[in-house]
Amino acid sequence: MKPSLADIPILSTASGELLAALDAESAWFSVPSGWPVLHAGEPPDGVWFLISGSLAAFRPAGAGKHNLLGYIRTGEPVGEMALIAREPHTASVFAMRDSEVLKISPQAFERLMRAHPELMEHVARLMLTRAKANGRSSPRADPKVFALISTSPTIDLKLRARALQDALKRLGARAVIVSEDDEREMISEGLNSAWFDSLERSNDAVFLITPIADTSWFRTCLRQADRIWFFARADARPSLPLLPPEDPSPARQFRLVDVVLLHHGMDRKAATTNEWTAACDASRLFHWRGVESEDLARLARVIARRSIGLVLSGGGARAYAHIGVVRALREAGLPFDVSGGTSMGAIIAACVAMGWDDDEIELRIRKAFVESNPLGDYVLPVVGLVRGRRVEDRLHEHFGETLIEDMGVPFFAVSTNLVAGRVRVHRGGLLRHALRASISLPGILPPVVDGDDALLVDGAVLKNFPVDVLRDLHRGPIIGVDVARRDGIDIEDFRHPPGFFGWIGAHGLQAAPPIASLLMRAATLAVDPWEGRSGADVLITPDMPDIDMRDWKRFDEAVASGYEAAVAALQGPHGLFHATAATSRADAAFEAAD
Repeated sequence: MKPSLADIPILSTASGELLAALDAESAWFSVPSGWPVLHAGEPPDGVWFLISGSLAAFRPAGAGKHNLLGYIRTGEPVGEMALIAREPHTASVFAMRDSEVLKISPQAFERLMRAHPELMEHVARLMLTRAKANGRSSPRADPKVFALISTSPTIDLKLRARALQDALKRLGARAVIVSEDDEREMISEGLNSAWFDSLERSNDAVFLITPIADTSWFRTCLRQADRIWFFARADARPSLPLLPPEDPSPARQFRLVDVVLLHHGMDRKAATTNEWTAACDASRLFHWRGVESEDLARLARVIARRSIGLVLSGGGARAYAHIGVVRALREAGLPFDVSGGTSMGAIIAACVAMGWDDDEIELRIRKAFVESNPLGDYVLPVVGLVRGRRVEDRLHEHFGETLIEDMGVPFFAVSTNLVAGRVRVHRGGLLRHALRASISLPGILPPVVDGDDALLVDGAVLKNFPVDVLRDLHRGPIIGVDVARRDGIDIEDFRHPPGFFGWIGAHGLQAAPPIASLLMRAATLAVDPWEGRSGADVLITPDMPDIDMRDWKRFDEAVASGYEAAVAALQGPHGLFHATAATSRADAAFEAAD
């Protein structure tokens, strides 16, 4: 039976005449789970309205891979923008579960537009709504149906699901848990896409819980999920293969898969974190220590689309300001659920991801960069002005053997691969190695040789403010702190430069000579300092007009500037973090960014 067009939200106020015309011109199709509706690069072939089920849009990423752009929910159209613009589709759309759609052909759409101009009004309203949400955290972009799958019979999945349900309730979100015990009721009601649609409409999240098993319920969970979360014990090894490779679900096909690694006190480590990630072919990994913990709160924020991402730019000594920003935001009660950055911004973001408090961050950065110059081991240059051993010693002292994938807060750092001429995003491996690459400004610090095909230098060479990197990893509000400046070099330093010994006599061995600024500016000249700023939901730009990238001793001034800038964002008349008695600070940030 063909569904009623009046149930489609954007047509709810359409006239009866338009609805009748649309009904006569549309065709009803069933699209099996995993099948394509349209492909990127193809010419427009009509407009589809999703009646039941779930679709997802993906941007091609090369080598047969796809990056998720967002989900299309019941009642929403796809393909209309390409058809109106008469341009090829920019994204591919696939059915995430068995779905039903109504299709209007290009010819029929043209006839309807001419005969019923009000149709364009409805479509234009939708396009404006989507344009407003473009690049932001809109509900359309996020999963709602999660398959929670235990990889061991000793994992109490119901306990974990109920803990998540309660944590979501504290955020004002509603979640429902569906297990194999409910299968009989579902069969009696008819297990189909419409049944899942009704669960989605009445809940913010749907948890389908199951162990790995050769059952129809397990296969249903895989087939119906927007996203799959594998729960694994940190003290266990994954079986290989974890799942049979044949007939992957759409979520597995597009790597919409995460691992939640459960820690029980003093774990006996049986496998590396990366072994679990590889076994599940996961794109993200979360740690969950204990049950009621900050890790639980973070997972709930991720599900509720209220997790907060922090991205910090490079900027040499100017990046000290990030420390003041972090302190102000923490004092306001804002949590950070993922952090990352470039160069010195990556180092401060790593301090946050390590879980260090504000005083410890200040103490460690002051010790590493202020009390003695880490770039003071000058050498007659062959590949750099300095040996780099002081920097490596300080990174080892403060970050030791920490692996990025084992950090409590997800983290990334950005470097530049000079051989390939592209950005390298570090999401695993030794933290200190990633940071060493990220801060290796060409000509100053020696580059990092990584294998046979990578020569890594400062990420600022190609991407000083990696908001887009965080956007690909994270669904939720993004706070960006940018300390870049356009006038990053003082001409007077080069008008009548002294000789080497003249400089040493006037400034000592600890002060960086003007060639440092010259190389910094030359290495980053091609990068627009303002690039990526529009991608942050909240942008903080500390005012430090007279602090240079080389001013490593001006720690307190830079930190104070960052603190003042963050406080202004928190308390300004148009501040983005206003809290009310009914909402937490994190909720307020989410609402402002939404």
